[in-house]
Amino acid sequence: MATTPSGESNRALRRGADPDSAASAARPMKSRDEPIYTISIAARLVRPLRGADSSARPLHAQTLRTYEREGLVKPQRVGRNRLYSDSDIDRLQQIQHLTHDRGVNLAGVEIILELMEQVRAMEVELDRFRK
Repeated sequence: MATTPSGESNRALRRGADPDSAASAARPMKSRDEPIYTISIAARLVRPLRGADSSARPLHAQTLRTYEREGLVKPQRVGRNRLYSDSDIDRLQQIQHLTHDRGVNLAGVEIILELMEQVRAMEVELDRFRK
């Protein structure tokens, strides 16, 4: 049975098992940037944002590969496997929102995400000067 690097089985995650259950409580807190989800699990975790059609189907793994090829998301590679972090899942969620809910094409998504990163960097810089 395939497992994620943190030890959960892909089957348990697909069934909706809570990764924060008592069995995983003994593990140390993971970083939001720790790559733990295989491509199939990552695709299932990306869901429509609030207010969108909640019956929408999860992403197809090929869509994630396209996003990677376009440079929109950069999963870590372990051998031949792509592993996604919680931060990657958030980014995929943003990409889905922009493309499906807002009608932005992938080139526009790339520009928007770059601008959002620049704004975050400026906010950190501003906070540093305020202290």
